[in-house]
Amino acid sequence: MKKISLIAALLLSSQANAALNAGDIMFTAFNADEDGLSFVTFVDIAANTTLYFSDNEWTGSAFNTGESYNQWVSSSLVTAGTVVRFSAYDKTTLSASTGVLSRVTVSGSSNWGIGNDKETVYAYLGTAATAPTTFLTAITNGKFANDGSLTNTGLTKGVNAIELTAKAGASSEPDYAEYNGVRSGLNNFADYKAQVANVNNWNVDTTNNSTSAALIPNTAAFSVSAVPEADSAAMLLAGLGVLTLVRRRQSR
Repeated sequence: MKKISLIAALLLSSQANAALNAGDIMFTAFNADEDGLSFVTFVDIAANTTLYFSDNEWTGSAFNTGESYNQWVSSSLVTAGTVVRFSAYDKTTLSASTGVLSRVTVSGSSNWGIGNDKETVYAYLGTAATAPTTFLTAITNGKFANDGSLTNTGLTKGVNAIELTAKAGASSEPDYAEYNGVRSGLNNFADYKAQVANVNNWNVDTTNNSTSAALIPNTAAFSVSAVPEADSAAMLLAGLGVLTLVRRRQSR
């Protein structure tokens, strides 16, 4: 029995520390007036995982300079479905609802604010803030074609990258936007990706004023439908299979 428990523990640990991939997190709110963001994770994020965020434009091979880099570190396991909110993104008092958000000092970066138009924010893993290894998601209130490329990021507009002007109009200046689609009732967290990526499921405000600064995005967690309980016969067969495997290994 101890060996079986050990195998189960190792499997769970492996899943919790699995590398994140494109679309495993996605933005759920964008506020250029308050300089805030929020994102949902569709997978468990292991404790002490570092994610980077930048509003420097990606050129297809590197980031431009002149804007900002921040990093977020999960202080404990963040379970799938959790929504993390960043506030005061441009201030020295910046904070996150879960984990620790902080600035990354990079030469040439000085503008910490989120622009009211033509702004793109990327979330990614990296060996450093300026050295991305895996892009996870992106959001823009401009156009990816002009205001922050998706080339060589592995991201796709409408799949794991969100272009707010696709709903608000190419000439608009969305300063506030928030996902307002379903957060419960689907069978798997991955099923929500298409919902969040669809800009028709977003409220998009194109009036550039300070009223959005006071708006607090919905941080309710996403949830999945309960998995039906396995019948006793199936559970018995599964248990016997594990026991047989363990006994075979013991006899070697």
